[in-house]
Amino acid sequence: MALNSQKWGYVRIITGTLLGGVLGFYVMHRVEVSYKLLRKGWEMKENRSTVPLHQSNLLKMNTKKFIN
Repeated sequence: MALNSQKWGYVRIITGTLLGGVLGFYVMHRVEVSYKLLRKGWEMKENRSTVPLHQSNLLKMNTKKFIN
């Protein structure tokens, strides 16, 4: 009887370790992806503010050719 409870304890520990590792990996993956998107948004916003006005107008005119 004591052997069965000991085996059950090992199974619980191993299962918890594996599931905890998978959950931790998933959470860190989601954090990294969301941070990369946020950082990309910051960079795009920063680049828009640093482009001179005449260059931004030229960029808009050139992109309209390709979009339409």
